Amino acid sequence: MAGEIAKSVDRRGRRQGPRLPGKKHRGLVDAVLTTSLLVSGFLNARHGYAAEVTGLPVDRAKRWVIALRVATFNILHGRTVGGVVDPSRLRMSIQRLQPDILALQEVDLDQERSGRVDLTAVAAEAMGAVAHRFVAAIAGTPGATWTAATGTEQPGSATYGIALLSRFPASSWQVLRLPHFPVRVPLYLASARRIIVLKEEPRTAILARFDTPLGPLTVANTHLAFVPGSNRRQLRRIVTELRGLPGPHLLVGDLNLTSATAQRVSGMRTLAVVPTFPAHRPRRQLDHLFTDDPGLTVRSHGTPLMPISDHRPLVVDLERH
Repeated sequence: MAGEIAKSVDRRGRRQGPRLPGKKHRGLVDAVLTTSLLVSGFLNARHGYAAEVTGLPVDRAKRWVIALRVATFNILHGRTVGGVVDPSRLRMSIQRLQPDILALQEVDLDQERSGRVDLTAVAAEAMGAVAHRFVAAIAGTPGATWTAATGTEQPGSATYGIALLSRFPASSWQVLRLPHFPVRVPLYLASARRIIVLKEEPRTAILARFDTPLGPLTVANTHLAFVPGSNRRQLRRIVTELRGLPGPHLLVGDLNLTSATAQRVSGMRTLAVVPTFPAHRPRRQLDHLFTDDPGLTVRSHGTPLMPISDHRPLVVDLERH
């Protein structure tokens, strides 16, 4: 074999030292060694970065196991805690996460407050995505004048919604518009100890089928309502749709529910239980990854602090057994 060092025995039966390959085979040996070093360097660099993000110790025995990194991040339209929107900080955050599949929530497109930048395109370029979609939930600006998006908005219109991105090709895409209360609803704010009346924002989900190194996966990204009852109804609607599509399935996003509640309502298995909100000192988990695939296991997970948003991203490295 090219990777083996040849040894020989002389006429007197004495073992000689290593015999280097001749000129005829040196090119092949050099190519094999170079490829091995490149692959080793890539995997070790990726693995070392995973340890840096998650803060977990390195398991040397798993360095050569294929892993898929999935992340969900409510980016607060790229805004920093100080209120500044800087696309370069979003780009830096995504580059640091190095996701294979990325679910984003609270994403702006052509909004004045974010410099009319296509934030989905910024994230796609940063991670090297070959497939990505933005779906608007709102036409207009949240907190100002808006209407429910229909998908027929004119190019250049200010919209706001969610995005799903992948470094692997997609074989199908689907948009799901979720039920919501069409009238103003009362909501009790425990922190302020008062009741407010608000107009519930429309919500959507993106579903895609990706061809990944762990096999085909159907992934749903969503941002559910924070109105109690409404978010549970929306989650049931997504799960019903998922079950009608080829498995296995991943459900990711900002669910505005506890892990226990989301797991009970969805009937799916959580992949990480860790607080993600607020970013400076997380106390609650609003952002989740769920699956119905018993073969997927978590190698590591983390919630690194980023220079944008009031949420922390949830990052999970998955492998298959």
